[in-house]
Amino acid sequence: MKTTFLWMGLCLLAGMSVQAQTFRGIDKSPMDMAYYPDDFAHDRKFAPQKIDNLPAMVRVTYSRPAKNGREIFGTKIAPYGKVWRVGANEAPEIKFYKDASIQGKQIKAGTYALLAIPNEKEWTLILSSDVDQWGAYSYDEKKDVLRINVPTAKATEPIENFSIQFAKGTGNQVLMRMGWDTTLVEVPMVF
Repeated sequence: MKTTFLWMGLCLLAGMSVQAQTFRGIDKSPMDMAYYPDDFAHDRKFAPQKIDNLPAMVRVTYSRPAKNGREIFGTKIAPYGKVWRVGANEAPEIKFYKDASIQGKQIKAGTYALLAIPNEKEWTLILSSDVDQWGAYSYDEKKDVLRINVPTAKATEPIENFSIQFAKGTGNQVLMRMGWDTTLVEVPMVF
């Protein structure tokens, strides 16, 4: 009887080690999440006083590629004049927890793919109903929910990893800030 249990235990351990070896390695562009209010999910649980009992308004889930000494915008990584997935891997998803407006255009609460057409002096920001797409390879303009132009600015020093963060604007305004290399973009949203 003891031998049977020992044998079953060894088989179980051997099976677990085989399964553990099937995981793929760490992604070069790790996934991240940005909320408004900033760090909402964490603070809701551990520091509710930091979010002043505000509900979540918007969240972006995206991958953060690294610059790694490369030129970024206007190259094959993020070519000017072509639809780009705003990060790496899957197209980022932006979730609006409540209706909002961007440049006076109404956005219904829901989840959208976040894409852009970068250019040197401005980006065309696109929200698409086509979520769960890899990159922007299957981009279909007919599924655009929003298209706006926002100016670019220069960062004082290069930003190594593509980053998105939300900040409080004036009144009911929330600012979505994106930056990579020496390019910055700010998108005001009203809730």
